[in-house]
Amino acid sequence: MEREHEVITQISQQLVSQIGERRHANWFHNKTRMEVLGDEVIVFAGSPYLQNWLQRQFGDAVRKVACDILGPGIRARFEVDAKLSVSPGDATVGADSKAAGQSRQTEKRETDSARDAAPRRAASRRRFAGLSDFVSSEANQLALTAARQVADAPGGALNPLCLYGGVGCGKTHLLEGIYRRIRREYPALQVLYLTAENFANYYTQALRDRNLPSFHQKFRTVDVLLVDDVDFLHGKRGIEEEFLHTLKTLESDGRQIVMTADRHPRLFTKLSDELITRMLCGMACRLESPDLQTRQLIVRQLVQKQPFPVADEALDFVARRFTNNVRELEGAINCLQTYQGMIKTRVSLRAAREILARLERDCIRIVRLADIEQAVCRMFQVTADELKSSKRSRTVSQPRMLAMYLSRRLTACAYSEIGQFYGNRNHSTVMAAERKVQRLIDENGEIRVCAEAWPLKELADSLESQLKMG
Repeated sequence: MEREHEVITQISQQLVSQIGERRHANWFHNKTRMEVLGDEVIVFAGSPYLQNWLQRQFGDAVRKVACDILGPGIRARFEVDAKLSVSPGDATVGADSKAAGQSRQTEKRETDSARDAAPRRAASRRRFAGLSDFVSSEANQLALTAARQVADAPGGALNPLCLYGGVGCGKTHLLEGIYRRIRREYPALQVLYLTAENFANYYTQALRDRNLPSFHQKFRTVDVLLVDDVDFLHGKRGIEEEFLHTLKTLESDGRQIVMTADRHPRLFTKLSDELITRMLCGMACRLESPDLQTRQLIVRQLVQKQPFPVADEALDFVARRFTNNVRELEGAINCLQTYQGMIKTRVSLRAAREILARLERDCIRIVRLADIEQAVCRMFQVTADELKSSKRSRTVSQPRMLAMYLSRRLTACAYSEIGQFYGNRNHSTVMAAERKVQRLIDENGEIRVCAEAWPLKELADSLESQLKMG
C-alpha cells in the first residue's frame, strides 16, 4: 500500500509539471483518485461527463507520465466512481481567483467549453410526493401497502415491484413516495429515480460515446432503481435487452427494483418473455381510477395545499364530474382557483358549473369505430380483415365480441351501423355480443389474449381508458 501511495504521488507531481498547476487544480485535485492495478493506472472521476472530458483532454499526458515512472507497457484508463461527487462549479476556475484573468487563451476556451457542456442543475429541485399524501381507497390499498413495504425494507420479498394502471391513477405518486421515504430512512443507500425514456437516452448516449462501462457503472451499482413508464421500452429491442441485463444484475445482488407501467406486464406483446417474467417474479399491483368518495377526499386535499374560497357543493361537483383520473381533478381545481383570483369572491356551485363546462367542451374526444377496431387488433394481435371475417374461432370471435361491446359504450352508433362495420352483420348479432360481454364482466369472466387468460373487465377497462385518452 505504501509503495502504491508513493507511485500515485509521483504520478500526480509529474502530471502537475506536465499540464500545469492551474489545470491540475481545476480538473484533478479533489475531483479524482488514482489506483495502480498491475500494468494499469486507473483514474476515477465522479461523473461520466468528467470521465469523458479527462480522457479526451489529458489521456495522453497521464499515459506518458505513467510510462515514465512505471516503465513502457503501462496503460492508463478512466473510470467512474459514484462516491466522488462533483458539482457543476468544480469543473471551472473560481470567479474570485485573480490569476484566472491571466490564463492563456487556450485555457479559457477549454474552461468555457467544459462549462457549456456540463449538465446544469435546475433552479428549483423537483418536489417528490410522499406516501402519506396518497389518498387510499379499496381499489388501490394493495398497491399502497406494497409501496410502503418496499420503502420500509428495500430488497425484500417484493422485488421487483411493478405498479400498473391507467393514466393519472397514482403510479408516479407511489414511486416518488418510495424514493422519498428510502432517501429519508436509508440515507446511505444509493437510490436512482428516472423514467424509462431517460434510461433509453443514457444508453444511446453511451453507445454514441462508446462508453458502456460508465453506463453500467451508473445503473448496475445502485441499491434501489425506480423506473417510471416502463411501457416506453415496448418494441425497442436493443434498449429492452440492456434493461433486462440491468434488472438481472441488480436482482442477483439483492438490490430493490420498482417499475410503473400503463398495463399488466403480460400485455406487453413486444417484450421478451424473460423480461416479462422478471417483472412478475416479485409482485404486480393494479391501480384503478378513484371512486367517488376517494375523489371527494382528493379535491379537498388539493384545496388544502393551496387554499382559496370555494363552496363544498362546487368541490363535490368536481368529484362527480371528473371521474377518469387525478390529473383531471387537479386541472379542474386549478381552473377554479384561477377564476377565484379573478373574481375575488367565493366560487359557488353555479360558477363551477359554468367554468368547468367550457373546460369539458374543449376536451371532448370523439371515439370512432375505426379507433376501437385498431385498439382491439393491437391488443389481441389480429388483423382488421380477420375481425370482420366470418371466422368463428375463439381467437377471432372473442376480440370481435369485445369490439362490438366497446363500440356501443363509446360511440353513438346504432346496432345496425356497428354490425355493418364489423363484416355486414345484423343488429341482433351486436346485441347478443353486448349482452354476453356484460354478463361475463358481471360474473368476473375471463378472455384469452394470445396464450393467457385475463379478466374481461380488466381488459375492457384498459382498452376504454386508452381510447378515451387517445
